Amino acid sequence: MTSRASVALLRGINVGGRNPVAMRDLVECLEAAGFADVRTHLASGNVLFTARADRMSEARLEAAVETALHQRFGFEIPAIVRSRDAYAATIQQAPADHGSESLRSDVFFLKAPLTAAEVLAEMPELREGVDAIAPGPGALYFSRVKARATKTRIQKLMAMPVFTQMTVRSWKTATRLLELLDDGR
Repeated sequence: MTSRASVALLRGINVGGRNPVAMRDLVECLEAAGFADVRTHLASGNVLFTARADRMSEARLEAAVETALHQRFGFEIPAIVRSRDAYAATIQQAPADHGSESLRSDVFFLKAPLTAAEVLAEMPELREGVDAIAPGPGALYFSRVKARATKTRIQKLMAMPVFTQMTVRSWKTATRLLELLDDGR
């Protein structure tokens, strides 16, 4: 039986002392739920694993991960799951300057069925010459000029109700996760 490498991006754990989850417990939880090769990166909810390729769609994998986490930890932990190939497409389609030395760059991963077009339609005006946002597959690429980062207006997006359907990773973390997915192939 073939297996598929995937990543689960968890939202809202180990942030500001809220929703503490030990990485060892997270690994044990997902292994008990039937996932293989479970490992984490950093303590902010990045979980790499494999699942039988014929077993589930990304949506069903998300539901299985969320159910297992809720049963184990007793609170809701939203998860955004991407297969290695879907995740790679998101990273590869970033704007050419995303992650450059002059920028602070992040990827806002969107929980389906939310789309980049829906978020951009509601998006408040950003600060010209400071902020830049671009749509991608299942994500938004957000950058701000390092030298003017204190002038960003990204907090306006983060204050919107739709933000609860996203999770953010720095470009450095996002690209490292792809390297780790590829190392586990």
